Amino acid sequence: MKSILVIDDNFELRENTAEILELAGYKTTTAENGKKGVEIALEFKPDLIVCDIMMPDLDGYGVLHLLKKNAETEHIPFIFLTAKTERNDFRKGMEMGADDYITKPFDDLELLKAIEIRLKKAEIIQNKYPAGLEGANELIRELDESGFFPLNHDEYGPDQYLKKALFIQKEKDPGIFITLKKGR
Repeated sequence: MKSILVIDDNFELRENTAEILELAGYKTTTAENGKKGVEIALEFKPDLIVCDIMMPDLDGYGVLHLLKKNAETEHIPFIFLTAKTERNDFRKGMEMGADDYITKPFDDLELLKAIEIRLKKAEIIQNKYPAGLEGANELIRELDESGFFPLNHDEYGPDQYLKKALFIQKEKDPGIFITLKKGR
């Protein structure tokens, strides 16, 4: 069972969000402020964090900053759930490393879908793949199956490049997946 930490200073919203997540099958822990949230995250290492921005003691940006600095928590998916709707607030959160930004009031299904997607993505990223072509093929297969990175196998295949050759150009599709067998 995946665990989720909900950090919000609003008691009613925090408890309602936790109840929604528990009904969806997640183990949920809550924190009433950012400072307590960081302590819980460092101790229990949840699979995902849902956090408000405007809170006493330590705001959501501070929580994200502290958790991204720590090697044990830097890869935990982080979703802001906030009333702040300004574009620059959204940009700031995403630039700091948040995985998603959902504005209040929110739809339960929107939150659950965002959580599901972030957990799947984290699972794929955290998988350890063997080095070389075998690991690259395994990663490509999992990405393809997940739907995050649909691939047309007929269109792509291995290419060879000479030393110091440029193989990424502006005109080419930015959605390509490149694995390097040898070189840098």
